[in-house]
Amino acid sequence: MSWSLKIARLFGINVYIHWTFLILLGWIFLSSLGSGQNMQEALLGVAFILTLFACVVLHEYGHALTARRFGVPTRRITLLPIGGVASLEKMPEKPREELLVAIAGPAVNVVIALLLFIVMQVAGITFPTEQLEDPSQISLGNAFIPNLLAVNIILVLFNLIPAFPMDGGRVLRALLAMKYDRAKATAIAAQIGQFLAIGFVFLGFMYDFWLIFIGLFIFLGASGESRYETTRHLLTDLKVSDVLMHQFTEMDAWSPISEAIDTLLDGQEKDFIVTEQGDLIGTISRDDILRGLQEMGPAERIKRIVNTNWVRLSPDMELNEAYDLMNQRNLSICPVYNPEGDLLGVLNTENILEAIMIERARGGQGES
Repeated sequence: MSWSLKIARLFGINVYIHWTFLILLGWIFLSSLGSGQNMQEALLGVAFILTLFACVVLHEYGHALTARRFGVPTRRITLLPIGGVASLEKMPEKPREELLVAIAGPAVNVVIALLLFIVMQVAGITFPTEQLEDPSQISLGNAFIPNLLAVNIILVLFNLIPAFPMDGGRVLRALLAMKYDRAKATAIAAQIGQFLAIGFVFLGFMYDFWLIFIGLFIFLGASGESRYETTRHLLTDLKVSDVLMHQFTEMDAWSPISEAIDTLLDGQEKDFIVTEQGDLIGTISRDDILRGLQEMGPAERIKRIVNTNWVRLSPDMELNEAYDLMNQRNLSICPVYNPEGDLLGVLNTENILEAIMIERARGGQGES
């Protein structure tokens, strides 16, 4: 994770913080001092933000640990100034499982809010209702626990907006998928999300400019989820063997980068497998070649730039599964082996994109 710093590892999941989060903390601290608060109040405001984001981390762990119950691992959790992201390898396919994973995050905030309410009742702390009229005061040190309670309630309500990429969009999709197939459920949920996004933009012009950004965020998220699920739906009936490339170029690990450049210019291929003494040791892409040329020069050996983070696919693997795996590993090409260990060919992302276009054309022909 470039631009991110690992800060913890809990339950086998790494937690990262994006560097822009530090800017947020600095801004909170300096703006507090600039508004006339003393050093103690400014530091308490920073502590409030850190506590708030601890609640966000717990929210994301709610998603991650629930997904783990259904066999879906989480690669990492990343804290950003706008919130947190749990990078699940995929969402569960079964509607009930997706519903539980989606609702687990907001459920954690509900539990936190209830615990804070109990603490307030036991300690005799009153809720400062006047602060609701001025949300800019919510991150200040005064009324720490009531403000934290209020923010957790806001997190629940905001995340349950029935639009992608919010949790509420996935809840809505899961409920719709109990009646429709996943692709149609996603399309309906995305349309509802886009309608709400337009409403946010409209209200933003009338009342609060930030609502415009929220609307755009929701609209783009809904569009992206719809495209992704449409792609998966088009590949549903295909296996790796259906789009396997039998003609491909191997590069020798000890050849110079200049030879890779010549091969790149001489044909249409942009991704290659690399072998050493007949054994496959990795892959290289056009970007790898250009970066190696720039940083190491044309005489350096290809072995110095090879990507060893490769995976072997089988011809009977579902194309959707291979597509997800390549996205997760950020791979543009993978070798395909039969059960006996023979190299049959390669699969690259261009093959998959062409398969998507062909399947879309077939679908359009069937509708005409």
